[in-house]
Amino acid sequence: MVFSPARSRSLSTLFALLAALASPGCAKGGGASDAGSKDGAAHDAATAGLPAPPDVAAPPADAVKTASGLATKVLTPGTGADHPSQNDSVKVNYSGWTTDGKMFDSSVAPLQPGRPAQPLTLSLGRVIPGWTEGMQLMVVGEKRRMWIPEELAYKGKPGAPAGMLVFDIELLDITPGPKPPPDVAAAPEGAVKQPDGLASKVYQPGTGTAHPGANDGVRVNYSIWQPDGKFLDGSKDGAPQARPVTGFSDGWAEGVQLMTVGEKRTLWVPAALFNPPGHPPSTTDITIVLELLEILPGPKTPADVKAPPKDATLEKDGLATKVLTKGTGTAHPTRTQSVTVKYAGWTTDGKMFDSSYARGEPSTFGVSGVVPGFGEALQLMVEGEKRRIWIPQELAYKGRQGAPAGMLVFEVELQKITDAPARMGGPGTMPPGMGGMGGMGGMGNHPPMPRPMPGGQPGMPPGHP
Repeated sequence: MVFSPARSRSLSTLFALLAALASPGCAKGGGASDAGSKDGAAHDAATAGLPAPPDVAAPPADAVKTASGLATKVLTPGTGADHPSQNDSVKVNYSGWTTDGKMFDSSVAPLQPGRPAQPLTLSLGRVIPGWTEGMQLMVVGEKRRMWIPEELAYKGKPGAPAGMLVFDIELLDITPGPKPPPDVAAAPEGAVKQPDGLASKVYQPGTGTAHPGANDGVRVNYSIWQPDGKFLDGSKDGAPQARPVTGFSDGWAEGVQLMTVGEKRTLWVPAALFNPPGHPPSTTDITIVLELLEILPGPKTPADVKAPPKDATLEKDGLATKVLTKGTGTAHPTRTQSVTVKYAGWTTDGKMFDSSYARGEPSTFGVSGVVPGFGEALQLMVEGEKRRIWIPQELAYKGRQGAPAGMLVFEVELQKITDAPARMGGPGTMPPGMGGMGGMGGMGNHPPMPRPMPGGQPGMPPGHP
């Protein structure tokens, strides 16, 4: 969140390669001491890349051009009969050049020191659009050359190869991906439409009677799709996921609260209601398939969420706290220690933006790894204590874009103090919904909220997992 910068997540080798190519030091290859050695010469040869195709500057007359502007030419016919779909993964060998003949990426002759020459397996939903389209034209065993115009590649993103890109690709294998639901494109007859445009249809009635509340969490199986059948996100390996009801998008929150345990329902969410915090608004409608397995009860919104009550203790810096349950311990955590807590956080209009209850388990993090007001309040507490805290904006996110604004209110139950270092993550580590790409940003820096993967977007190199 704000007090400590979030540690950068590891990116794919290909994305790291693009960054390396932008660095003059990396572009030169090995150090000066290796220049005259046999190994140094081999490294220099590797970093020189493969020779560019003779037609690298532009598609030849016998290339086939699609309506989008993608041009392709079959170099070696394939032995298979099936084409991959946009949700499948493919195992490939490939090399890529800019139109001036400079190779910028390759699985066959990698430019990156230490990266082995070996095929890569890529999800077609997470590569640049030209790759997604072009790979679906191929069959196993085929080798094809593709000329990908910039608008289907990186669209001028800084640090990425510019202009038209040329790839030689060999398709080695196809791994089938998830199949879209039959009614993914639009709500079918019988779906119930809400006044705000959300539509839903129950495909399996629930066995429970209670509905999740706005402050609860839920354990669900889910999948998220574009209307064209592109898979965006879902339960990992079929395992149920604990997710908050609120804090992801208005459409998700509204739809989940219509359900009962045991129910299976599909939501057709208008773009205006699919608005993950900290991310650009969606420009397309979304279809969500949900199975509600369990409701994870969360705390009620405090009655005094708008401002600290008179019996709250006010610190000199503006932090206000109130003990709700006295603790059983005697020691207070220090900035160098870690704590295990249950907590929930609200803005002063009563909207919950973060909660460990929604994840179904307490959170452990370093005292120094959260916003200043939260860290200060923790040091006032003892084990077993539950306290409500009001953190002024200057001790919270300080107006950071994408983060909750104004005073924040937390209820915190301190369960354990430890000397062992804990990973970054907790209330205040990074703005809710602003987590890393591969894990899909969530509440705090914990198991993330479902949101669309950035597949097919500019800046996503082919092979970004």
